[in-house]
Amino acid sequence: MPEPDLQRHCHTVFPGHRQQRPAELFAAMAAWCERHDVDHDVYGNGALIQDFEQKVAALLGFEAAVFCISGTMAQVTALRLASQDRHSRLVALHPTSHIFVHERANYQLLDHFQALAVGERHRPWLAADLEAVPDRLGAVGLEIPMREIGGQLSAWDELEAIKRHCRTRGIHLHMDGARLWEAAAGYGRGVAAIAAGFDSVYVSLYKGIGGLGGAMLLGTRAFVERCAEWFRRQGGNVIHRSPYIVAAAMRFDERLAAMPAYFDRTRFLYDALRAHPQIRVNPAAPQANMLHLHLPVARERALGIRDALAREHGIWMFNRAMHGALPATSVVELYVGDNLLSLSDDAVYAALRLFASAIADSGPAEC
Repeated sequence: MPEPDLQRHCHTVFPGHRQQRPAELFAAMAAWCERHDVDHDVYGNGALIQDFEQKVAALLGFEAAVFCISGTMAQVTALRLASQDRHSRLVALHPTSHIFVHERANYQLLDHFQALAVGERHRPWLAADLEAVPDRLGAVGLEIPMREIGGQLSAWDELEAIKRHCRTRGIHLHMDGARLWEAAAGYGRGVAAIAAGFDSVYVSLYKGIGGLGGAMLLGTRAFVERCAEWFRRQGGNVIHRSPYIVAAAMRFDERLAAMPAYFDRTRFLYDALRAHPQIRVNPAAPQANMLHLHLPVARERALGIRDALAREHGIWMFNRAMHGALPATSVVELYVGDNLLSLSDDAVYAALRLFASAIADSGPAEC
């Protein structure tokens, strides 16, 4: 049975939010459009999209925001223009930056800017990491939280020091805020407080929010308008943005309000995992409503365990699995959302026992 079918037939699902099938989702979108008398935008002009852009901008304390069809397009465009403005095409990024890991060298092959990997791969940035760079930087791109190391956050004092460093040096500070909504609960601060001091911010409309796709880029009105022109040049000028805006706007307030509950459920999950020390958790304590589980089995075995639990017990433990740094180990990611929130404590305990038992039954790791 293909992976999506396996997951759909499970009654106990750990990661993320419940995924609506297209007919259910489109029906909910249609009903929301009826209630709110929604019309299509035309190339981004229309009350629905422009009001939502302004809502997001105001929430984060920025002058303006613009929709972009993908975060991949939004981020490299913002960093390209920012570094040009500072007369240095050199952009500092963490080694685990989405731009390095998932964007197929777009910044390089499309000649957007030159990237410099700064800091240690397995920990968040320190201000000292940037202070040690002898080159004149045009821009700095900081991910909050850092997904590839389990959703870790730079300590608040370090974040403030990074902001001061960039402001003092005249460096454009950009936030990869794909999961900024999640970081607010981890920091115990509002999103505007986190975003204060950044020159531009990208936020996702589909990750934590659960929309169809798309992103928002925030900054000054002049900067955002220049970025929007570059989106058009790169093929991002779709005639109707309304499906993406509706899918995000209709659940935006509800999902943001639920973030503290997701974070509390993440704390509960950490407590439950203490009974299974063979499953190592990163970070050591919750910093956002996501985490990585380091398993003493190879990636292929981890996927086999996942699928067997789905077929035999109706339990879906995780989505993706990655090879671990050590032989015969793997890493899986959990995003804590509506699914885990809706499960009873007993269901979580039972699923973890079955998962840990299956790992133990795999025997000693083979190199």
